[in-house]
Amino acid sequence: MAERRAFAQKISRTVAAEVRKQIAGQYGGSPQLFKNLNAGTLTSNTVPLTEAVEPVDFEEYLITHPPIVESGPLRDLIEFPPDDIEVIYTPRECRTVVQAIPEEGDTDPHVRDCVRSYTEDWAIVNRKYHKLGTGFNPNSLDKQKERQKGLPKQVFEADELPDSSGYQDDQDDLKRRSMSIDDTPRGSWACSIFDLKNSLPDSLLPHLLDRAPNEEIDRHNEDQRKTNRHRELFALHPALDEEDPIERHCVPDVPKEHFGQRLLVKCLSLKFEIEIEPIFASLALYDVKEKKKISENFFFDLNSEQTKAMLRPHIQTAAISTLARSAIFSITYPSQDVFLVIKLEKVLQQGDIGECAEPYMVFKESDANKNKEKLEKLRSQSEQFCQRLGRYRMPFAWTAIHLMNIVNSAGSLERDTELEMSLSERKGSWSERRNSSIMGRRSLERTTSGDESCSLTGFRPATLTITNFFKQEGDRLSDEDLYKFLADMRRPSSVLRRLRPITAQLKLDISPAPENPHYCLTPDLLQVKPYPDSRVRPTRDILEFPARDVYVPNTTYRNLLYVNPQSLNFANRQGSARNITVKVQFMNGEDPNNAMQVIFGKSSCADFYKEAYTSVVYHNRSPDFHDEIKIKLPASLSDHHHILFTFYHVSCQQKQNTLLETPVGYTWIPMLQNGRLRTGHFCLPVSLEKPPQSYSVLSPDVPLPGMKWVDNHRGVFNVEVVAVSTIHTQDQYLDKFFALVHALDEHMFPVRIGDMRIMENNLETELKSSIAALNSSQLEPVVRFLHLLLDKLVLLVVRPPVIAGQIVNLGQSSFEVMAAIVNRLHKYLDTSQDMHGRNSLLSSYIHYVFRLPSTDPNSPSPDVKSTSTGPGGLGGSVHYATMARSAVRPASLNLNRSRSLSNSNPDISGTPTSPDDEVRAIIGSKGLDRSNSWVHTMGCKSAPWGSSPGSAPETMQAMERCGNRMSSHTESASFLQTLTGRLPTKKLFHEELALQWVVSSGSVREGALQQAWFFFELMVKSIIHHLYFAERLESPRKNRFPERFMDDITALVSTIAGDIVSRFQKDLELVERLNTSLAFFLNDLLSVMDRGFVFTLIKAYWKQVSTKVYALQNPTLESLRLDFLRIVCSHEHYVTLNLPCSLLTPPASPSPSVSSATSQSSGFSTHVQDQKIANMFELSVPFREQHFMAGLVLSELSVILDPDNEGMFGLHKKVVSVVHNLLSSHDSDPRYADSEVKARVAMLYLPLIGIVMETLPQLHDFTESLNQWGRSGGVQGTTVCSNGDDAEAEGNNMINQTVAMAIAGTTTTSPMSRPSSFLLNSQANRQHGSFSAESSRSLLICLLWVLKNADELVLQKWFTDLSVSQLNRLLDLLYLCVSCFEYKGKKAFERMNSLTFKKSKDMKAKLEEAILGSIGARQEMVRRSRGQLERSPSGSAFGSQENLRWRKDMTHWRQNSERLDKSHRSHRTRAELEHEALIDGNLATEANLIILDTLEIIVQTVSVTESKESILGGVLKVLLHSMACNQSALYLQHCFATQRALVSKFPELLFEEETEQCADLCLRLLRSCSSSISTIRAHASASLYLLMRQNFEIGNNFARVKMQVTMSLSSLVGTSQNFNEEFLRRSLKTILTYAEEDLELRETTFPDQVQDLVFNLHMILSDTVKMKEHQEDPEMLIDLMYRYCTKLMNVQENQF
Repeated sequence: MAERRAFAQKISRTVAAEVRKQIAGQYGGSPQLFKNLNAGTLTSNTVPLTEAVEPVDFEEYLITHPPIVESGPLRDLIEFPPDDIEVIYTPRECRTVVQAIPEEGDTDPHVRDCVRSYTEDWAIVNRKYHKLGTGFNPNSLDKQKERQKGLPKQVFEADELPDSSGYQDDQDDLKRRSMSIDDTPRGSWACSIFDLKNSLPDSLLPHLLDRAPNEEIDRHNEDQRKTNRHRELFALHPALDEEDPIERHCVPDVPKEHFGQRLLVKCLSLKFEIEIEPIFASLALYDVKEKKKISENFFFDLNSEQTKAMLRPHIQTAAISTLARSAIFSITYPSQDVFLVIKLEKVLQQGDIGECAEPYMVFKESDANKNKEKLEKLRSQSEQFCQRLGRYRMPFAWTAIHLMNIVNSAGSLERDTELEMSLSERKGSWSERRNSSIMGRRSLERTTSGDESCSLTGFRPATLTITNFFKQEGDRLSDEDLYKFLADMRRPSSVLRRLRPITAQLKLDISPAPENPHYCLTPDLLQVKPYPDSRVRPTRDILEFPARDVYVPNTTYRNLLYVNPQSLNFANRQGSARNITVKVQFMNGEDPNNAMQVIFGKSSCADFYKEAYTSVVYHNRSPDFHDEIKIKLPASLSDHHHILFTFYHVSCQQKQNTLLETPVGYTWIPMLQNGRLRTGHFCLPVSLEKPPQSYSVLSPDVPLPGMKWVDNHRGVFNVEVVAVSTIHTQDQYLDKFFALVHALDEHMFPVRIGDMRIMENNLETELKSSIAALNSSQLEPVVRFLHLLLDKLVLLVVRPPVIAGQIVNLGQSSFEVMAAIVNRLHKYLDTSQDMHGRNSLLSSYIHYVFRLPSTDPNSPSPDVKSTSTGPGGLGGSVHYATMARSAVRPASLNLNRSRSLSNSNPDISGTPTSPDDEVRAIIGSKGLDRSNSWVHTMGCKSAPWGSSPGSAPETMQAMERCGNRMSSHTESASFLQTLTGRLPTKKLFHEELALQWVVSSGSVREGALQQAWFFFELMVKSIIHHLYFAERLESPRKNRFPERFMDDITALVSTIAGDIVSRFQKDLELVERLNTSLAFFLNDLLSVMDRGFVFTLIKAYWKQVSTKVYALQNPTLESLRLDFLRIVCSHEHYVTLNLPCSLLTPPASPSPSVSSATSQSSGFSTHVQDQKIANMFELSVPFREQHFMAGLVLSELSVILDPDNEGMFGLHKKVVSVVHNLLSSHDSDPRYADSEVKARVAMLYLPLIGIVMETLPQLHDFTESLNQWGRSGGVQGTTVCSNGDDAEAEGNNMINQTVAMAIAGTTTTSPMSRPSSFLLNSQANRQHGSFSAESSRSLLICLLWVLKNADELVLQKWFTDLSVSQLNRLLDLLYLCVSCFEYKGKKAFERMNSLTFKKSKDMKAKLEEAILGSIGARQEMVRRSRGQLERSPSGSAFGSQENLRWRKDMTHWRQNSERLDKSHRSHRTRAELEHEALIDGNLATEANLIILDTLEIIVQTVSVTESKESILGGVLKVLLHSMACNQSALYLQHCFATQRALVSKFPELLFEEETEQCADLCLRLLRSCSSSISTIRAHASASLYLLMRQNFEIGNNFARVKMQVTMSLSSLVGTSQNFNEEFLRRSLKTILTYAEEDLELRETTFPDQVQDLVFNLHMILSDTVKMKEHQEDPEMLIDLMYRYCTKLMNVQENQF
């Protein structure tokens, strides 16, 4: 290796590969140790890192190792808290003041179930501490800012440097002051003395000159270092740049009523040219493209009180709900095709619409006086019509508003009186005049038709004045005609332009609806919260009829029916029938009195009526209708409920002996057909006579004998009936399923479903076929009734029905159909999925809705029910589960399907134990035997699992109790069966689910695998509910579940792990979902099951994956395993699961032989105690057994980072982020805030130190990239300019560096460069790929966290055991850490900021280019992915090997601020940069203090060993390197204190061995002596003085220090641009002051020598200043240089 990097000169070349060869003692701490040994050399107890060890039996361990601590934070580490899990019943938030429930009660079982489903509380499982898991890691940007509050501002010299302009003035001033005596000979002693006497010293450090024992100094230094330290290291470190972490499990949204985008429309006024009669208005939304009305009608009345009075005889007192003038419309699918249509009606009068509209077109308001008589006549006619015909309406006029025009035009345009209404380019009419902004024009340009996204949420409220209406045409009233008109409106040459308008003024306010509007009524007229005052005019919530299906489960009771009469054809009817109206009634019998008051009123009338009339088209025998009649359906319907239509001819002229209305026909629609609600389009025949008795149960299509029909019984009346109901599914398959389930509940046979009568003997077949047929049902109703449907399927599994004396097991059928439904939802509703592929509808069902049947908090205790004996106790067990998998079966029934296993698979034939055989075959040779396990499941009081044989008497008693229960059930089984059709024997859902899954095969198994998460989460919630309600969450975990359930879980995990391994190459998407689902499942099980058992499941998964990973060397599979590990380890009690309080003592080891066996792995120690320490720092078998999960994490880290494992190179970042994530989570966890607790947590990660030491050669070399931040070479005078800056740097320096070096008498090219001591191969010669800067930085911050929090005594003991080469490697690691976390300086942040800004502008230009078409965006993406995209010149400024930004959070604000004006942006940027610099400064300080703490421990450790010299030299190198970097004043104080203590303890180290480092130290101290910060100068002066003093004490002379200081000064003055002689002068004065006050050495020559040296230094300093002054005068410059060299020679001669 010809090329070695600068810092790689002085280190032992023992690299990782050699270390691994030298097992016999070179590096016992190597985490790679076991992996690379040959099988022959392994002891029987070692397990390679690639495999999982046998985990400790967690529950057993806790029993055998009771905690030593009674209470406190350490005690909490040992066991999960008692309140870890709870089941909370949260009342669901009701949107309305009163809950929506049927008024007439819930007699029907289906209605009862629906209402219960909509009103019962949410059953939520709460893991109280879940938020403390890593899935909710507070190391995100927002939370980090919270944790960073109150940080002290660290002072850095780099930030304190003044601006160059002001700085130059100061310099000139200082020069004048220092050379104030012009007549003094240049360079004379007098001048120096004068200047020094005039200088002020910095404050002296107290007790610096006192003699104190080294131990006391160390203790004092440590106390000083440990005060006011930042406790959370990761709060100072930027969060990793990653998307949502994979372990994040978002809580699903609460199921709630669906609303689209909401629009508030306020109707302000309606004014015509003439006011002669009341006008009634309605609003509705229409979608032209879908040809669908997308909202119900909103009726409003803007008539004056005087006009309303004309109708007084016909209108009772108006209900307040009908006085609404504002409405909220909901639009789920907004588009460019939505119109707001306004229709006007008036009271029926003689004459067609044209005649009635004529006065409105002819008369003008301005001519009122001229036409007074005519108007009076019109008004009196109107009053007569209102008196007589006030009940009837006629169509009058209409208009429409193109909704998106209003929303998109933020600017305002005055609408003309031309007929350019509703056309896309027509001018608007706004009440407010607004300037048309560019934004407004742009948005208008965008309003082309098409389904581009249209938002109704952000537009500005607009007041609209509509001035033109079109009169209705009697023969064009249908919706079809309306759609044609609306489509025509959007065309430029609209037919409507040519029509004569009715002039009027309708003012509307349109705005986005507020979040919680006050005084709002639902479509069912319920008051919405908040509703402070019932007397205020309300706003109506208008029901939406979505243009397309909406997939949202029902959550509230609603039961509405809309009847829309469309057309009538009486052309062939004889007799006079011309002014036709239809009276609509909802009847619950055939008597006229049976009309129900359920028809909603329109405007200014009562809430409900018994009938409604359609509007009349004058003299039309075949009218079209546009009415909408809204009906509140009764909850329970019978066969007698029907809608009755009565057709009347209305006599408009008042004649003698003429009735006002004459019935001319009748027809009806029965509401139920075969038990199902009838809706849809009907073309009904009309009878000329009143229907006969019992007509309501028949359809009018049936030709009743003796009845006369219009047009020979042909269909002449078209009507549409639409139901909006959360009771009626309107799906035949769902209806049949619910009907059968309720028939079972009620035990009422025969059941009539459709045309079938189902008897009890064929009920089982029908039930199974109806379950299977659920797959055929429409998806929309399935989703709407999803909660109820899933509840019923769960019920069938848990409480199998008894039909004809036999238990029918529906577990398999239910499981199959559940899998099918879940997959359908995933397939068709793929937009509503989270990052793990969990459908939001299903996850919210599990989280909020699902509960075990009858785990009602208000029900009696399950235990009471399960132990009730005799018939008296049976009432309780009818509806409630026993909460245990009881095998109590009535013996009197011939239960030929009853099996001890689970009885869920009727297709398995053979003996009662045959299902066991199948399970056994699936699991493999697990030796299951469930044939007699029923003994253990008889009720909750049976013998606990795993109990010793000694508890036989208890077992016998339990059996006796169960025997009694059996006999009592036997006696009353037939009674029970007839009572309910359900057996009191209940199954546990999770057990049944696990079994069904295990025995499933083929497409069913595949379906379950596709959505494994659903069944896993269902199982977990079932388990928790069962434990909670059986009060077994407190019971020992080993006793909670029967063995057969544990076996099913084992089999399930094993087979799914097999699927992951075998299918990952074929179907990666499925395998990724399966992998995360399994991981979350095991994570959940850790909270409720035997934790040792769950560990064995993890191990089983590990084993299967390991085998395949190392057979294929496939990084994809390893990546999947990392995801799995990360999720499992995100458990909130991860630390407790790792047994952090077990100290790997021999008894704590699972087997006594392990410790002794593994002691051979340590080549540097033979003592048992040392071995225990070694085991804590290695990934030894005892460590991995005891700390099972931490062992897996660190093993993965070690294996993936292994340089020999080249296939895994791409996973470095991923595996490092797993560790980083865990540690940052521990760091912020309030449970671990106590330092003692944190030390225990850190103990789990001690092997990390060894692992990082191993990876040292691969880490990113931060020492090389120190200048990437573009820092000028002058900051602290320590940075060598990069090549590009050389010329500029030389030009700026007053004295050429090379000249200065020659003068100083040194051949080193750059005395300011960093000390070199680092082992890393040069980039070109690396054998393996090195880590990215980001991964390296993350790994090093993890290392520092462990060093910061680990127990110092433990570290010290381990350091004692390390070899010299290992300790040196550790020091190299610390050296790298210093460079890695060096403070960048505010200027660097600003520079980087401008680079980022430039980069974003480049990207913007590229984006524009792509949009304009010169390069396709697709090509751009392809090019970038191939790495062909040229990097921006600023790319190198981010110091990363990966194509990544250095720190995402630095520029996160930029996206939002781009839009802001520049002044605001720059202001905000400044604050951001200040904050960044504050954080970075604190991180640099804390990181360096941790390094300093570690160095102190190393010094204490090696001070007693023989090989201390080489180690201490390394310590000094790290110290000097840290001084050379940008450091805060705080750190430098502690650093100088440590340096003084080190020199004090080992003076010979510096003055005899590490002479080069002595020179380095002098340079660093002198540099700090010229610092602008007084505290740094004070400490540096003290250190320099003590250095001279200690050098003197060794040999009555300090020649070495004299020479080094003099040389350092000359090079410093020559090379530093921002050097300030005034500050150095003050430090020299301080040193002089120390010498004067040092009583102990006053009698020696030391004070004089110090004075001589200081004066000499000062003269050199003065001459240098003069040289700078006379830069332009060559003769004077040469003269000064000569004098300068002479003085230097004198100094050097005097010192030897």
